Amino acid sequence: MSATLQLAIDLISRPSVTPDDAGCQDTMIAHLEAIGFKVERLPFGDVQNFWARRGTTGPLFAFAGHSDVVPTGPLTQWHSPPFAPEIRDGHLYGRGAADMKGSLAAMVTACERFVTLYPDHTGSIAFLITSDEEGPSVNGTVKVIEHLSARGEKIDWCLVGEPTSTQRIGDVVKNGRRGSLGGTLTVHGVQGHVAYPQLADNPIHRAAPALAELCAITWDTGNAFFPATTFQISNIHAGTGANNVIPGELEVVFNFRFSTAITYQKLREGVETVLNKHGLKYTLDWNLSGHPFLTREGELIDAARAAIREISGIETELSTSGGTSDGRFIAPTGAQVLELGPVNATIHKLNECVKVADLDTLSYYYQRILEKLLS
Repeated sequence: MSATLQLAIDLISRPSVTPDDAGCQDTMIAHLEAIGFKVERLPFGDVQNFWARRGTTGPLFAFAGHSDVVPTGPLTQWHSPPFAPEIRDGHLYGRGAADMKGSLAAMVTACERFVTLYPDHTGSIAFLITSDEEGPSVNGTVKVIEHLSARGEKIDWCLVGEPTSTQRIGDVVKNGRRGSLGGTLTVHGVQGHVAYPQLADNPIHRAAPALAELCAITWDTGNAFFPATTFQISNIHAGTGANNVIPGELEVVFNFRFSTAITYQKLREGVETVLNKHGLKYTLDWNLSGHPFLTREGELIDAARAAIREISGIETELSTSGGTSDGRFIAPTGAQVLELGPVNATIHKLNECVKVADLDTLSYYYQRILEKLLS
């Protein structure tokens, strides 16, 4: 087994369901301290984080990632235990194999080889690792960035190990992400008997035309870097469970994934305008979990493209699709942020897996990027 595969197996074997780290970070820290990284543990609440840095001068290149994983789902539907990693047919199976313990292992071994070849490299290398990416994301990367910013420590280039590839390792990298704006809408009516609707006020009937209008709106058409903003209703709940009771309230949970073509303020105003136009009595709670960000072409993108081309002979595609990532907390500091990781076909699924060969390829991508920027 390669060093990358061995480390990936070690990390996957630890049941680090968010926000539990289960010792993953201790393992990474031991590897990093052995090659000259100075490590600062930064726990916040029940979340484990660490910041490790090798070097004191700029420019500063940081690997960012998370040691936590999503819950396994039904254990009986896994072909092998999710925290007992197993190799079958050239794939490594286990929760976190692709998202993102395989990437963490590749980052560490890339640094081990790079430091051996370039012990006096220019600038600095860092790791920003959290156990709060798959959870609320309130005591993880965002808190570490606040801590670093308070003392004037600034990342120039950040490579996040999120699983970005679609068909082949390195075919897609993310140079940005859409923003996420969530809302919980409560429409207030009057509960009553279905036989006497004149004595009640059905919030479902009241809200239906407004919700239909919100679903039909074209919020923007996107731009050269982002697809159009989308509005999706994810949950609706009303009623007592009885079929003869008009509910007194309707709760609707929705989300916008929005581009840089519109602001979250405009989205809020647009929703409230529609609700008010329909005369609804409502309360509305908003949750902005991330602004959109975009890294334009520059040193980091150039280095990643060249590394992938030299090692795998493919031209990578820049993309901003998909969900949010912790890159949304790092990009506002002015850092160039890029995400590069394994094929994402099985992430968060039962029987999550990654090709064994892809782990070493990814590690060499990371090493070559370091060489282009810091050797």
